[in-house]
Amino acid sequence: MVSAALRDGTAERQSVFEVFARRLPAGRRYGVVAGTGRLVELLSDFRFGPDEVEYLRSTGVVDDDTAAWLSQYRFTGDIDGYAEGELYFPGSPILTVSGTFAECVILETLVLSVLNHDSAVAAAAARMVTAARGRALIEMGSRRAHEEAAVAAARAAYLAGFSSTSNLAAGRRYGIPTAGTAAHAFTLVHDDEPAAFASQVAALGKGTTLLVDTYDISRGIRNAIAVAGPDLRAIRIDSGDLAVLAQQSRELLDSLGAVDTKIVVSGDLDEYAIAALAAEPVDVYGAGTAVVTGSGAPTGGLVYKLVEVDGRPVVKRSEHKATVGGRKTAVRRHKPTGTATEEVVVSRGTPPPEPHDRPLQRPFVRGGEVVDDLPTLEESRDHLRQCLISIPWEGLKLSAGDPAIPVTMIGGSE
Repeated sequence: MVSAALRDGTAERQSVFEVFARRLPAGRRYGVVAGTGRLVELLSDFRFGPDEVEYLRSTGVVDDDTAAWLSQYRFTGDIDGYAEGELYFPGSPILTVSGTFAECVILETLVLSVLNHDSAVAAAAARMVTAARGRALIEMGSRRAHEEAAVAAARAAYLAGFSSTSNLAAGRRYGIPTAGTAAHAFTLVHDDEPAAFASQVAALGKGTTLLVDTYDISRGIRNAIAVAGPDLRAIRIDSGDLAVLAQQSRELLDSLGAVDTKIVVSGDLDEYAIAALAAEPVDVYGAGTAVVTGSGAPTGGLVYKLVEVDGRPVVKRSEHKATVGGRKTAVRRHKPTGTATEEVVVSRGTPPPEPHDRPLQRPFVRGGEVVDDLPTLEESRDHLRQCLISIPWEGLKLSAGDPAIPVTMIGGSE
């Protein structure tokens, strides 16, 4: 596209691209914007080096003029969008990229790969946080994801309300609290379970978490308390009927005087499994595969579409994939109590103001430079918490249903 646009002169046309979802994944009532913080960091270093340009030129992917253009590529446009941690719904203009056609169109894969992945993880994680009802969650999915996706997933899960991650790279890179336990292999490499527990406690102290289900859970708990004493921080159960085992384990721990020892459960937990354990004496959940794969929805379903050229709205009219032309602005409307009632999206204009409106877009990049006052990860985490509080309680249900609030589109044509 860039090669052809450079030849015919359209490469320099001022263009506006928007990122939005036509629909939410099946069964979901809201989406979560995640990844914009990572995106603006990546954008700063988004370049085509000499080796990359030479590969593209030598293999005939691009001609010499395009190769020269790529070697000098710098994004010089503007980017606006929903704050990280904001909720989105079908049609929400969550990111707007403005600049020349060539410099904007080449960002499509970068933008969508970051936002689709991180938003999918964050939405799944947010549902798990709701299901956990205030209990802590540890993200443990690194072994079920690409090595770089694992770090991004840990960040997205923490944004959504997880307490910590087992991914130490995410801890180093983003300052996320880290937590973890030993694996069954550590128990098996020792001659017996007490020896394994004694080794772990000797190295890490009684504030560690002992995995008690390698052999027999009841015996494992007795061995754990015998070795560490009743002030052991926690035990972990990773298999079996977790509801029954949690009850039995709590009773046994209490009988041994370990009344403050926490129970951590893990093992293919998703939001439904977590919700099913709501009445059980579980203190901490460890979620892995489900959270890093979006719990059945591994993409946010986001698309990147051209909506305006040289100030003129453009419209894609394909059946079932039509777009609304023109740059959009959006507000979320609320009752005086703070409950969200509607999202209003306006094409080529601004929504008529009403009391308790909250504008949804903010600047991220101006003239190719990242703005100075972007929210921190902690601020984005708090923003999502407040957004989830604001939607009607029906919107937090795990069952299938309509989006938590309706989206009203004003102006434009389809």
